Amino acid sequence: MPLEIERKFLVNKNKWSPNCQGTKIVQAYLGLAPYPIVRIRIAGEKAFLTIKGRSESFARPEFEYEIPVEDTQDMLNLAISNPVEKMRYEIQHESFTWEVDVFSGKNSGLVMAEIELDSESQDFPLPDWLMDEVTYDGRYYNSYLSLYPFQEWGNDIP
Repeated sequence: MPLEIERKFLVNKNKWSPNCQGTKIVQAYLGLAPYPIVRIRIAGEKAFLTIKGRSESFARPEFEYEIPVEDTQDMLNLAISNPVEKMRYEIQHESFTWEVDVFSGKNSGLVMAEIELDSESQDFPLPDWLMDEVTYDGRYYNSYLSLYPFQEWGNDIP
């Protein structure tokens, strides 16, 4: 079974800025927790259907399939949440790939980095532009942001 093992961190916007071409991503959800999460995503010129199982620590089952962009655009109308919009930048740091998401729209102001690992115990170096780890804070999951956008957090914004 495919397994996603991912850690999430906030990014210090004063220490990091894009230095490469990003990919525009628009995604929304057709199913949310406590059931399996069903996400549709348009990333650049491609589109994907992703099904994510329940989390156990920061690992969870994940199945992802490329689907036609036209179908995905139609499926956005079936979404049960607001779309999440962001630019994604792939950054290499000491042989690891970090995905840095600069959110826009209702989540503007949020910049987050993710790293996918081979195991939960894998060590990895932290770039100096990272701040707090938010892996275990459900507010930073894209599915949560689709229902409760970052701009609406008010005094809860770190």
